[in-house]
Amino acid sequence: MLVDVNLKLLDDAACVVSSLHDRTYTEPTLGGQRVGAQLRHVIEFYESFLDGLTGPSIDYDARKRDVSIEQSRSAALARIESLKRRLSVLEWGDGDIPLRVVAEDAPEYSMWSTVCRELQALRSHTIHHFAVIAMALHAWGIAVDPDFGVAPSTLATRAASKAA
Repeated sequence: MLVDVNLKLLDDAACVVSSLHDRTYTEPTLGGQRVGAQLRHVIEFYESFLDGLTGPSIDYDARKRDVSIEQSRSAALARIESLKRRLSVLEWGDGDIPLRVVAEDAPEYSMWSTVCRELQALRSHTIHHFAVIAMALHAWGIAVDPDFGVAPSTLATRAASKAA
């Protein structure tokens, strides 16, 4: 289930990126946000997770920070497709496989986590950055799906309010 949710988020990202002009993807809005920079950050978090599954630990701060993802929609789309392939074949059993995650900004420390916990963290992290992307696109005058960048709990609350 968590893999499917993350795959859906990556599909949503590809859909948004495919619909944009290069300028909208790369140039900052009045608030300084760039869609490409936000998406690069998300992509590299997923790559860090997947790369860390085969190494001694996951280190989200050791991202490559590949600016080509920020500057090229086609590069971003290719990386998204690669992530989707890698995630779709992820062998994670019951999700309780223990992982070591390097503490943010403190590589001498690490903590235990699980595949499920990290997939959930990636989900939340991605939705957060999608919200920033949605705000940047609104600043460009571009409408996005009203559910893009909205937390599942908020979506559930909205649905409950409409049903009441």
